[in-house]
Amino acid sequence: MDKQHLIALDLDGTLLTDDKVINAETKEVVLNAIRQGHIVVIATGRPHRASIDFYHELGLKTPMVNFNGALIHHPTDHKWDALHSPLSIRTAHKIIDTCQELGVKNILAEVMDQVYLDQHDEEIMSIFQTKNDNPISIGRLHSNLKDDPTSILIHPEEDKIQRLREELDVHASLIDHRKWGAPWHVIEIVRAGLNKAVGLHKIAHYFHIPQDRIIAFGDEDNDLEMIDYAGVGVAMGNAIDELKGVAKHVTHSNEENGIGEFLNEYLKLNKKAM
Repeated sequence: MDKQHLIALDLDGTLLTDDKVINAETKEVVLNAIRQGHIVVIATGRPHRASIDFYHELGLKTPMVNFNGALIHHPTDHKWDALHSPLSIRTAHKIIDTCQELGVKNILAEVMDQVYLDQHDEEIMSIFQTKNDNPISIGRLHSNLKDDPTSILIHPEEDKIQRLREELDVHASLIDHRKWGAPWHVIEIVRAGLNKAVGLHKIAHYFHIPQDRIIAFGDEDNDLEMIDYAGVGVAMGNAIDELKGVAKHVTHSNEENGIGEFLNEYLKLNKKAM
């Protein structure tokens, strides 16, 4: 291998197809890159429990970035220096109050893999699949949430998103907020200063990979810092325009093996057999 690269993969809209599975061609290329000595990591807004199956499917043995950088940990090496940076409970309560004054459909708080939901909602519960030994606590967040949350997710009425984000900007010194892509008009809140680039920087430093040999793929506004930070920032064909503007490269969409096409070309994976 010429030079070892660190390859960071966002999940939704990037590594995963719209059916939330890994495209078979993409998987083959990623496994080939690993065989040729490159380091592959997942960097996602999802919590650990909603990403670990894909981590195992790729046979990864690397650290993982969850909650957009609020949790940077190593699923298979508990001696690795994990970093968990939750919001303070005081800030969380202020946010919950703001949301309830404006009126939102629902609010969900996560403390690592513990999930707290303000009101019962089958649809939301289905995306935040939790194992049976880890049930979702349902009931008023104001009284139920007692620990500093890793993240807060707000499910607003669609016509209130703009107003809500303006209200959240009041807390800009304490929080960062991002919007999920369609169909989920969810606003995700983590502690200020956290994003996927923070996680990627820590992991690259750990593996002694310089910035110019970091390849990162993404599609949404929670990928902006990571794509900007990576020496080789790649926007998917289905990415938002703002991300394409920041990226050094644009590849095919998540439905068209965009990751595989780019890696084969950029790392010349097909040209070399081990």
